[in-house]
Amino acid sequence: MADLNTKQKILNASVRLFNENGMANVRLQQIAKEIGISPGNLAYHFRNKEAIIEAINDDLYREAAEILSTYRIFPNLIDFDNQLTKYFSFIQKYPFYFLDLLEIERHYPAIRSKRQLHISKMISQIRKRFDFNYNRGLVIEEPRKGVYNGVANAIWVLITFWVPQNLVRGLEKSMDVTQFKEMVWNQVYPYFTDRGIAEYEQLIRPLLKKPSSEN
Repeated sequence: MADLNTKQKILNASVRLFNENGMANVRLQQIAKEIGISPGNLAYHFRNKEAIIEAINDDLYREAAEILSTYRIFPNLIDFDNQLTKYFSFIQKYPFYFLDLLEIERHYPAIRSKRQLHISKMISQIRKRFDFNYNRGLVIEEPRKGVYNGVANAIWVLITFWVPQNLVRGLEKSMDVTQFKEMVWNQVYPYFTDRGIAEYEQLIRPLLKKPSSEN
């Protein structure tokens, strides 16, 4: 059990240091020092930084898969809003991963393949929401072929990069989940029918007006 705890401490410290300094700028010695162990002890658990990154990636995708598994638990717009809250917390936990995305893509091909699969599932799920809510009478018929595919891609970009771009711009102190969710809902709102607007105003708008600490 002690080994497992030490491994988790190493992973937690690595995520913390990667978030603070960027993945490329963190050495194994820093990680060992952060949790008060020797570099040799760290190497007993993880032979190199690549092994740490791969282990973090496994944790990351388990969490991402759990978020994806919450698809359509509720038969209304609350379902997507709840999922957005989970995505926001998830990306806040691992901002280094999204800030260092190109470096990870170039240097860790095994991680790249897993990421591509996750992206495809995520975009497909967002796209299916348009079909589901069209059948419920909440969104209009697709204005022209491919529009909802484009909107689904745009929503994926927002979900994935809204937090990192705020960090790049030095706006992390003003970030909150309400801002994030409103940006995403703004992509959907133009395609609501009157019935969709009514459900949005009844179920979602009150949530977006709450203080972020309650959301």
